Amino acid sequence: MNEQPKSNRDANTTWAKPVDQLQVSGVPTGGINLNVQGKHLSGPLNGFGQLWQKTYRVALTGQEVEPTRLIREWKSNFPSFWPAGNNFFGKLGSIDPGDVAVLNLSGPAKSSISTGIMVIYADDESFSFMTPQGHIFAGMITFSGFEDGSVEEGGATVAQIQALVRASDPIFEIAARLRIVHTQEDIFWHGTLANLARHFGVTSPNVTQKDILVDPRVQWGEAGNVWHNSAIRTGLNLPVRMWRRIFGEKQ
Repeated sequence: MNEQPKSNRDANTTWAKPVDQLQVSGVPTGGINLNVQGKHLSGPLNGFGQLWQKTYRVALTGQEVEPTRLIREWKSNFPSFWPAGNNFFGKLGSIDPGDVAVLNLSGPAKSSISTGIMVIYADDESFSFMTPQGHIFAGMITFSGFEDGSVEEGGATVAQIQALVRASDPIFEIAARLRIVHTQEDIFWHGTLANLARHFGVTSPNVTQKDILVDPRVQWGEAGNVWHNSAIRTGLNLPVRMWRRIFGEKQ
């Protein structure tokens, strides 16, 4: 089971304050800043598709890494562990409650999808993100580290990513049923954990995955989420970005 945030932590410093709309700042030139500013958060209850719990793990076998050190270095270098072609534009060097980051994700046919996350929780042993309206998945993702004393893991520290997600709208749900977005998501987090493990000296990381279908139903009342679809909105904005790139200096 996933290590849950401990109740005796100071809620004033570990949980983000409630916000009505997300505010973005500090996206560098070249980053696509769309589909985050002014959006509401969209958790697992707000999506359209089937609800999945997806758990990815890698054991830092043979390395003496305490969970607190794992999380400290993971937060400090978070974007560097992402697979090539994906960008995380957030505050450098830390992951703190309330932080908002813009994501430029690699999509099908070398396309880009601009979306984001908000850090809703962070302490010494875990941190959690929640997605905004229009993200591929409506949900929450928790990153954690814990000691596994089982024989299989040899008593190693384990890095875990656990996502509780459902496709945010009917279009993304169709892509999920076709295994398009689920496969991309799985490859992404497998690559992230493999890079993280190599950072700590694991030469041949073995990333495991467990999927649980929590709710097989769709939520038809959330079908209108398609209005915020980040893939469509990023694609429609492409001509504007090309125009600014070509004629930006003359404007």
